[in-house]
Amino acid sequence: MRPLVQVHLWAGLRRLADGKEVVAVQAATIGQMLDALAQAYPGLADYLEDNVSVSVDGRIMATDLTHPLSADSEIYLMQRLRGG
Repeated sequence: MRPLVQVHLWAGLRRLADGKEVVAVQAATIGQMLDALAQAYPGLADYLEDNVSVSVDGRIMATDLTHPLSADSEIYLMQRLRGG
């Protein structure tokens, strides 16, 4: 069974998640978490594709969608910064 994880949203995403600062979804990996968020809050789907970085326990997880999550994981979605 997938653990229930708490995901913290930055202010710009909260309007797409019923104004919630923290949402809960069942997910065992970052990829499952992103999919579950898109299903639970369809307005987030476009942002989750290319515009967010995921922080798990204080580490930015750039591309590892298979990184495991637990109910104790501290998860933040942050606006992806682009260099140039």
